[in-house]
Amino acid sequence: MNPDREPSRLPYRAGAMLLVAIAVVCIVLGWHSAVTKKSDPEAALQAAQSKASTTTSQSAAASPGASSAASTSSSAVDAPPVCVFNAGTITGLAAEVSETLKNKGYTVASTRSLVTSSITENTVFYRESQRDAAQQIVDTLGGSATLDERPTAFTQCATGIPVVVVTR
Repeated sequence: MNPDREPSRLPYRAGAMLLVAIAVVCIVLGWHSAVTKKSDPEAALQAAQSKASTTTSQSAAASPGASSAASTSSSAVDAPPVCVFNAGTITGLAAEVSETLKNKGYTVASTRSLVTSSITENTVFYRESQRDAAQQIVDTLGGSATLDERPTAFTQCATGIPVVVVTR
């Protein structure tokens, strides 16, 4: 060992140890943050959706049967625009549903994917003023969708009726 070179190695070792320590701290903080996440927007959406589901099921029991197909297609022209979201794993499902709705006279404002784990079934969200139009959309889709009041956390498709599809 050369005594002249020994002091110059020390800063390199210290720098390497510092980088290793920083990497370990970052990994630990990232893991901790992933495991103990307190604020979950999906949970808020799911809570609002389940609350609306109970209200919808109570009011559905009190309302009479579905309207006729002729009145559905004529009312589709007056309905607000529809936004179709694919929240499932079936590629092109939102496009298929959009075509079905367009063929029935609805205006489809957008068709996109929605990444969420809180919506597990085909759902039509509505505001109170859009309830009748939303029910007609459910009837048009053959009853394969549920009707739920729109959660305040769901901000996409602000003026229209969101239709979230998961399965065929």
